[in-house]
Amino acid sequence: MVARGTAVLAEQTSYEGNFRDIAAQCLQRLTFARDDRFTYACDGHTFTFLIHQGYAYCVAATEAAGREIPLVFLEMIKDDFNKRYTGGKAATAAANSLSRDFGPRLKEQMQYCMDHPEELSRLSKVKAQVCEVKGIMIKNIDNAIHRGVQIDGLVTSAELLHEQANEFRQEGTRIRRKMWFENMKVKLIVLGIIAALILIIVLSVCVGHKCT
Repeated sequence: MVARGTAVLAEQTSYEGNFRDIAAQCLQRLTFARDDRFTYACDGHTFTFLIHQGYAYCVAATEAAGREIPLVFLEMIKDDFNKRYTGGKAATAAANSLSRDFGPRLKEQMQYCMDHPEELSRLSKVKAQVCEVKGIMIKNIDNAIHRGVQIDGLVTSAELLHEQANEFRQEGTRIRRKMWFENMKVKLIVLGIIAALILIIVLSVCVGHKCT
């Protein structure tokens, strides 16, 4: 079954039973806010849903089929459906209007899956490995981004330290200059005092000896 939201666009079953009713009831409980997958168990069967971009893909299978094989089947159906109905045709299709066109394709895919369960099992394992690698890559990217943030922080800290070092050097230069001027001022004052004392002594001696 393929549905746009809760509106069923195409469905196919080769078995009698209330599969359609149960699938329709499950469909009403789904949320389409984000891509997801769900599995409901009922009377020895599983109803697996794959939600992708507002569309729901559903398959009913025996519990013996497991959980991964139905998901692989739904991935195949999703890809086939998107290729066949590109350009927005599915977005405007009326309820059940695609069953005649896409129903036979659903039947073919289901028959193929029943005839080649080992192949779907391999595909399931490959998909699991791909998901694992994808998860590792995402984790590595997150770690790299995290390290990038840390590196950016270190760069910012280094730049701040560099600025502070420049300010420290400039302040040190200013203080050294100020100290040099103060030192020179003291020396000049001392020299002035010494010169004044010498002048006083000379004048005193000259007055006592009547220097001309």
